[in-house]
Amino acid sequence: MIVLVVDDSALVRLRVSEILRSAGFNVVTARDGVEMLEKVRKFDPDVITLDVNMPRMDGLSALEKLMKIQPKPVVMLSSLTLEGARETIEALRLGAIDFIPKPSSGIEEIAEELVRKVKMAIAINPNLIRLQNLRKIRGGVVRRNWNVSKEICVLIGSSTGGPSALEQVIPRLPSDFPAPVFVVQHMPPNFTKQLAERLNEISEIEVKEAEDNEKVARGVAYIAPGGKHMKLRRALNVVRIKVVDGEPVNNVKPSVDITAESIAQVYGGNVVGVVLTGMGEDGAKGMKKIHDLGGKVIACSEDTCVVFGMPKAVIDLGVADSVKPLFEIAEEIARFVEVIG
Repeated sequence: MIVLVVDDSALVRLRVSEILRSAGFNVVTARDGVEMLEKVRKFDPDVITLDVNMPRMDGLSALEKLMKIQPKPVVMLSSLTLEGARETIEALRLGAIDFIPKPSSGIEEIAEELVRKVKMAIAINPNLIRLQNLRKIRGGVVRRNWNVSKEICVLIGSSTGGPSALEQVIPRLPSDFPAPVFVVQHMPPNFTKQLAERLNEISEIEVKEAEDNEKVARGVAYIAPGGKHMKLRRALNVVRIKVVDGEPVNNVKPSVDITAESIAQVYGGNVVGVVLTGMGEDGAKGMKKIHDLGGKVIACSEDTCVVFGMPKAVIDLGVADSVKPLFEIAEEIARFVEVIG
């Protein structure tokens, strides 16, 4: 397996190459986007790790060209700064499948995560990357004459491949959507705020990063803050968001299971749960709780899922009421909201 390491820093190229070679990968390197495209044609790598800020051709420009001519699984090495978060969200929109924040203390600190994400990326079908990287949202906004009397909510969980998948779901929900939408996307701090701003720009409904103690409103999508857990609570018949710290659950924070369990306590069975894409099993137990209370659960189909881990776990538990292609999930959410309502 060949990994192409692209970075303008000779030290970073050296350190990343050493880590990947010690894990058994063949490694080639490039200093900028121009050289990256040349090496892609020459070596046909299985995975690319890509920096953003480089001379001649930066990472975002190179990524955009790559996805047009020869889609490959790309893992971004991202700065922890606010600008780095913006660039990362744009890279995910352009087709990168995941990212790793660069630590200030040295590349060795991310060695385990780097190897794990490169191994995961190797298994991804490049055709799915092209499928997810659609600039135009598939289908229009889902319009309904809503006849919903119950207090309902929607919970969406996603991880690797999630940002681009969310762009095919959230922007299709109408401004008069009769329920709040809670989104748990596995991401570190700073990045979820940029994701919310990006989705808000292209959606009818309001999309925002969730804030502690804010009152929940219909027709608003709340994204769990990176590095925190998002819970729901009811007091004096008002539902509010509770943003809490704590240990990772299923090795992630935020965790879909944490949010799902609190939603089940607040909304009972009046919930539509959705699992889009990602490694592992986060969300499966929480979706089972929602399903057992009478809620409806949707899993993304394998043929449109970048990483068929989280949806598969839900399906294997037998709690998926519907398995749909990514581009039909917005309609299915609307259908289940009407069924419950």
